[in-house]
Amino acid sequence: MKRSLWMVVLGVPWMALGQAKEAKSPVPVAVMASPKAGVDWKEGVLRATGAGAPDVRASNPAQARLGAERAAKNDAYRNLLRQLEGVPLRAGQTVGEAMAQEEVRGRVEETLRGFKISHKRYYSDSGVEMDAEVPLPALVSALVPASAPGIVLNKQGPKKYTGLVVDARGLGATPVLAPVLVDAAGHPVYGVDALSRRTTAVAVYPEGLDEARKSSLVGEKPLVVKAVRLQGSDLVLADEALKQLAESDVSFLAEGRVAIVTR
Repeated sequence: MKRSLWMVVLGVPWMALGQAKEAKSPVPVAVMASPKAGVDWKEGVLRATGAGAPDVRASNPAQARLGAERAAKNDAYRNLLRQLEGVPLRAGQTVGEAMAQEEVRGRVEETLRGFKISHKRYYSDSGVEMDAEVPLPALVSALVPASAPGIVLNKQGPKKYTGLVVDARGLGATPVLAPVLVDAAGHPVYGVDALSRRTTAVAVYPEGLDEARKSSLVGEKPLVVKAVRLQGSDLVLADEALKQLAESDVSFLAEGRVAIVTR
């Protein structure tokens, strides 16, 4: 139902009063357009928008607005879940498929319910829209349980680099929530199991190599390496890249200071 029809259909006196009050409100109608729904691989967040209509059974505008906010929050949660289900977790597996396991689904749903509201838009009919977002690291933590002993990182040698940029252009690679860097034999060199904290993203996906090099995440002196092929969704690093990592202190990897360029 369009917003312009609410007054005609409802015919409730307090709606007119609510409109008069809203006209004096310092909050403009639709102050900001909704951000694009889905995964923002560059910023590392999942976004969705929820909308709520006013509670027609409410006795006053304030209660109607509260009902609209509750409805918008529920709608935002459902939309976040819908967006997330189709996101690739790793090669051949979406988040929705991983959530077929009841335990995993429970953790993911709990994480989504803790979403952050980034913006709200109030309308003259007491309806509400809100933009919600959830950081990807929290979702990865819910989807990929910690394993032991994890990926052991080299913390010996000189501290030459502040981060890692992986050039995966031309391989057909696409962003996934849980990327893994491997050697030619398929042994993991870096992934979620290398992180010291599960509140850290595994990697970000900048738009181009220049942007990746300048990312504050990888610091002023990132090591730029080449991925030579895809193994599922895992990126196989060149031998020279593996040698450079082996000869340096790569403790920065435990902080998730990794950018992957796919195009």
